[in-house]
Amino acid sequence: MKISISGKRAIVTGGTRGIGRAIVEKLLEEGLSVAFCGQSAENVQNALAQLTPRYQDRVFGKQCNIAVLSEVQEFIAFASGKLGAIDILVNNAGVGIFAPVEQLTPDEWHRMIDLNLTGAYYCCHAVIPLMKLSGGGYIINISSLAGKNPFAGGSGYNASKFGLNGFTEAMMLDHRKDDIRVSYIMPGSVDTEFAHGAPAPWKIAPEDIAEVVVALVTLPQRTLVSRVEIRPLKPPKQ
Repeated sequence: MKISISGKRAIVTGGTRGIGRAIVEKLLEEGLSVAFCGQSAENVQNALAQLTPRYQDRVFGKQCNIAVLSEVQEFIAFASGKLGAIDILVNNAGVGIFAPVEQLTPDEWHRMIDLNLTGAYYCCHAVIPLMKLSGGGYIINISSLAGKNPFAGGSGYNASKFGLNGFTEAMMLDHRKDDIRVSYIMPGSVDTEFAHGAPAPWKIAPEDIAEVVVALVTLPQRTLVSRVEIRPLKPPKQ
């Protein structure tokens, strides 16, 4: 039987738009309380203005650049104060900059590594002790098929996602005996602003990723899915 997650408490990074926003909305629909962050204070306030009328005192948002340790610490303290405890952490925030190595600037390299990989570490490092105190939890890292399939122009992005996958698998081994389940999801092309292209109905919808998140966290506690690969059924022919 699936376990009930209504009444649970979740954190979602990068929750103002795209995949993160879809996850926030789906978890709220399932009866959870959710704290989310975004790099833009304006986007956080816009998301709250849209979500609060429906979900009232179950949704909370704060500006946070997860690549900055002090901001992560402030956000996790904020979320813990609002939620009371943390049962689920979804590390979704990320950025992609695509260029050959000689054209990729050091600032662009560090931006991807710091946000896509180090930011996830900061959040996990802060949340795991809180989960252990409350008896366990679930951490889901949103990775990418770029974490296993390199492509031209993807050196920095590939490195950040390959790293995130290895980080996640090792963390799972570290904390499974603490009743903390750890999984990662590797989407292919998702129909969001991330791709910087026109909307494409053949791509995965953000809501589909949100459904996978719910499917994972509602599995019986005895069961752990290490990773999920998800891709469009009918991509255009090259």
